Amino acid sequence: MNRLPGDPRARDPRGTRERPRPTARRFKVTRTAPPGAAGNARGPARAVRWRVNTDPEAVERDLTRLVLTLVELIRQLVERQCVRRMDQGDLSDEQVEVLGMALMRLEEAMTELCEHFGLSPSDLNLDLGPLGTLLPTD
Repeated sequence: MNRLPGDPRARDPRGTRERPRPTARRFKVTRTAPPGAAGNARGPARAVRWRVNTDPEAVERDLTRLVLTLVELIRQLVERQCVRRMDQGDLSDEQVEVLGMALMRLEEAMTELCEHFGLSPSDLNLDLGPLGTLLPTD
């Protein structure tokens, strides 16, 4: 029987028993008929829609984590670009000072946002499987 990813009835790798997946706690996928679709003389309507029943708190938490992860990735990329330009000597002393202050404020803002939403910097580092982690661990 074909099952969707995250289906709480998904089989374990050995195929011996069914086990819940971690994502099953966050949302539930159900099949529903579209509005106005009633059965006809030949049987029930064939059009079936998939509906995701989500836990609003989990969705909000995960969306916040994703947005903060993207902001942190962009912040680190900008910081690296600034360091590269400073090393090349493309910037004046005044520009270096302004960039340094801006980067420090940005890092402080990220720290405050993480504290506000109850996240640590390690929570923002997504595991990409065989590719490693999204953010460098330096």
